[in-house]
Amino acid sequence: MNEDTSPTFDFDAVFEVDDYLYFYSESLTDERTETEVAAIVTLAELKPGMTILDLACGFGRHTNRLAQMGYTMTGVDLMPGFLDLARKDAAARGVTVDYRQGDMRQLDFEAAFERVFLLFTAFGYFDDEDNLRVLQNCARALKPGGLLIFDVQNRDTALVGFRPSFVTEKEGNLMIDRMTFDPLTGKMTNRRIVIRDGTRKDKPFIIRLYNPTEIHDWLERAGLEVDRLCGGWDGAPLSSESRRMVVVARKRVNAESQSRKGSV
Repeated sequence: MNEDTSPTFDFDAVFEVDDYLYFYSESLTDERTETEVAAIVTLAELKPGMTILDLACGFGRHTNRLAQMGYTMTGVDLMPGFLDLARKDAAARGVTVDYRQGDMRQLDFEAAFERVFLLFTAFGYFDDEDNLRVLQNCARALKPGGLLIFDVQNRDTALVGFRPSFVTEKEGNLMIDRMTFDPLTGKMTNRRIVIRDGTRKDKPFIIRLYNPTEIHDWLERAGLEVDRLCGGWDGAPLSSESRRMVVVARKRVNAESQSRKGSV
């Protein structure tokens, strides 16, 4: 048997705040975020005053806007640097958000929220056991009948026209993505290199890709059921050509006993 030479997910390197925002700022525009927030309000059937957990909230680009709209927001992220930015932005907007540093695999919320969000391909960071645990934690955090919303790549179409490498250049600095996919594990490995101001930094990460059939199964194990599968934030139904999935899942009333049965 060949030894697995895949790199581990270096969270500190991948989500190092300065490099991350430097290369992603032009795609994470205010217009994009506002479009996504408007879609979230509709797809999540939000009502005034709802309690919402934004998991892997990053620098609060969705969280703080939703707080401005009157929702009671809690934001959890692993990276303290992003949380610092989120708190500063919340203060600038004049809103109060309960920001907490934490690992999505170790949440201890119990039926505390009416909605849970896991946005911008923030699901699939771990091995199958821990990915299931994340879904179970989301289900546990939800009140019965509450909704989980997350968006991911659609494995069925993500490999069409697969590009093993591509380069992002900005002001002479480079972000080089080198991709491989393992069909046996469903994992996409990116041996990313950033060359900025003459310094090379390795920022490897791995994402587990899922197809719609797997999503149905995994949500079932976690005590959730698919309410809606969309092909994007426009709310259009998932199709055979959809590159992404926006998943809307509902917690069943008897989900607690079911989620404890789920295992890999």
